[in-house]
Amino acid sequence: MILDQQQLNEEFDRQVANLVAKGYPELANLSEEELINEIAPLKEKLIGLSLPAVDLELGKLPFVIVVNNELISPELMMEKAEKNGKSGVTILRPHTSKKFHPINEVAIPKVYAYLLLDIDRGKESLNLPPNEAIKLIKNEGRSPLTISEGIAIVTQFPELLIKNNCFSLLASRTGKDQRVPAIWINAKKEPNLGWCWDGNPHTWLGSASSNGRIA
Repeated sequence: MILDQQQLNEEFDRQVANLVAKGYPELANLSEEELINEIAPLKEKLIGLSLPAVDLELGKLPFVIVVNNELISPELMMEKAEKNGKSGVTILRPHTSKKFHPINEVAIPKVYAYLLLDIDRGKESLNLPPNEAIKLIKNEGRSPLTISEGIAIVTQFPELLIKNNCFSLLASRTGKDQRVPAIWINAKKEPNLGWCWDGNPHTWLGSASSNGRIA
């Protein structure tokens, strides 16, 4: 099913309201009006796009609004991602999110916020190590995701994060080691931003991707 323009507009408005309700204006040191004004022009970018409906079973989303990590740190945004009443946590030791940067093949818009389009949770890449999954994603003409994009997904669609299909974020790397960030549900049933080795497969961990970014 492809969403019509009214459905896209309604979903956009829902996501904006959710960011406001979660305190993003305060996190960004902006007023509510200022944050909305930064994001609102993105709504016009949805005109004419062909985007799929939400499919939680297959792990498909039409789009999410991504707030740039230059505006709000991933650690703060992760705290606002909630599932089953549990706030998200970040455990990237020995690194912090500042050590992870987009890989050269991925161009992130240099704006406060942008749209990540046509998202796939990564069901086909379950049990594939990240260094193999990225080949699959590229062969399909899609893009791996960054830390901020993964957080945006679980902020807007916490129900997409399920125990048997969590996801790696292959577009964020330190450039110095084999660590790949990922978001999963930890033993405390919290959304957890952590990392795994790029050569290790996990039956419950796929690699998320998108079909583009627009700003």
